[in-house]
Amino acid sequence: MSRIEKCFNSLKAQGRCALVPYIAAGDPAPRITVPLMHALVASGADIIELGVPFSDPMADGPVIQRAAERALQHHVSLTQVLAMVREFRAQDSNTPVVLMGYLNPIEVMGYARFAAAAAAAGIDGALTVDLPPEEADEFRSALRAHGLDAIFLLAPTSPAERIELISAAASGFIYYVSLRGVTGASHLDLGEVAAKLKAIRAGTDLPVGVGFGIGTPEAAARVAAIADAVIVGSAIVKRMEELAGEPDKILIELPKFLGQLRAAMDRSPAAPSSVSGAHR
Repeated sequence: MSRIEKCFNSLKAQGRCALVPYIAAGDPAPRITVPLMHALVASGADIIELGVPFSDPMADGPVIQRAAERALQHHVSLTQVLAMVREFRAQDSNTPVVLMGYLNPIEVMGYARFAAAAAAAGIDGALTVDLPPEEADEFRSALRAHGLDAIFLLAPTSPAERIELISAAASGFIYYVSLRGVTGASHLDLGEVAAKLKAIRAGTDLPVGVGFGIGTPEAAARVAAIADAVIVGSAIVKRMEELAGEPDKILIELPKFLGQLRAAMDRSPAAPSSVSGAHR
């Protein structure tokens, strides 16, 4: 059983929803990435979504794009990201880590080599935004050979046949993009999300995480009432950007924010029809 599966099974038994923070590896300085990962886990993170910096992050809004640019200024590569996870694993053997990124760096490394290196580093799964399931057989096979999960995105516009295709291809969990557009948008319709989650769950037993549009404790709590995981990115990265000139403060302020999200999720009130003022 994978770390991701164990995590979701444990949370389900407790009646809790997973909290999945996103950070870009190397932002704003490579030296804080691993300490921040540990601090986020200590503050309530169940799974870490670790972004691999890329020069053209097409699914990401300006906040996360700037995070990638800051990391790239330090020449953070895929190899270095794997080394960060290896360092993280020296103290944490339980928390799942999912790489989120784009296909180019993986193709440069090669699917088989990437999968072997990722597994050796302690990665649990990979989400490649620009690799559709129709073209992912070779990549999925490489991941599967090393016990890694292939995670795919579904969107509000995904029709029934697309949901079926991705449900068959995915493992670990399914990432539902709750908004049309890029990360950092500001309105989330909980009624629409709930209806889409019902349609997705009709065709899969995999957990479904919801990301994009969640940036406040209130929003996180309301999504937690209907989803298996709450994924928060831009709201975290924006706070990191504000403290980019004082990286050590990030290790204090970000865990505080995540703790607020976790506390609100654990209260998990009934979801209303919409939430505004949020981010990915």
